[in-house]
Amino acid sequence: MPMELHPFDQAIALQADGPDRFSGHCGRSYWNMLGPFGGISAATALQAVLQHPALLGEPVSLTVNYASALVEGPFTIIARPVRTNRSTQHWMLELQQQGAGGALETNLSATALTARRRPTWGASDVPFPGVPASDSLETVRHVFPLEWFHRYQLASVCGGIPDAWDGTENGAGPDTASLTRVWMRDMPLRVLDFCSLTALADVFFPRVFLRRATRVPSGTVSMTVYFHAGGELLRQCGSGFVLGQARGQVYRNGFFDQTAQLWSAAGEPLATSTQVVYYKE
Repeated sequence: MPMELHPFDQAIALQADGPDRFSGHCGRSYWNMLGPFGGISAATALQAVLQHPALLGEPVSLTVNYASALVEGPFTIIARPVRTNRSTQHWMLELQQQGAGGALETNLSATALTARRRPTWGASDVPFPGVPASDSLETVRHVFPLEWFHRYQLASVCGGIPDAWDGTENGAGPDTASLTRVWMRDMPLRVLDFCSLTALADVFFPRVFLRRATRVPSGTVSMTVYFHAGGELLRQCGSGFVLGQARGQVYRNGFFDQTAQLWSAAGEPLATSTQVVYYKE
């Protein structure tokens, strides 16, 4: 009897439907408020690149633009390598679903860069922060009634979900007012790879929640993930915790941006990301 797929692998599963085309199904295992968790949608887009027979190298960056929330049901991804050089490859992606009128509509567009990496000099200007070990911290309780939240084990270091939604603006200094540090990993346990790392980059709740202690309507509009680790390093991480750090930057006129960094438990930089988030008063 074949082993049952991990919920994550079920959620990003794709079937090749012809040149540059894949089909999948949006279920509720990673459901957010109005649609699937943005991280799972980004991971699904990347999966189309990784499954494409023309793939060159490994992911270096992925930018996802969320045009509208997916609905439960089938979808199509068009993944096209628009330029392939000797060591780099550039991709255009589009995820479509049938709209209310019966025509296909674009829910998500994306670009990706893959490449054959080569050994060079390297350094990091985002050092691994001094934090308590993951096994010394309590697991974050699931305070949001969101299905995707149950798919991760989180151990908060600092900057957790506010204890009270009282609208009190966080008056801490700019370096810490919206800073979150958290250990995180898939549940059930799963060996880290590019797709799951992509999803982890979006686990952080909107920074405006922490900055203002107010749950305002908000949602990611665009997210970019930069991959600093190759597949072999990700496999070496196994199913262990990844340390994530996020903070907001500027909140203005209904949009803000937040950045994130992710490290292995051994302190190796794995990925950095930035995203633009829409919010209402």
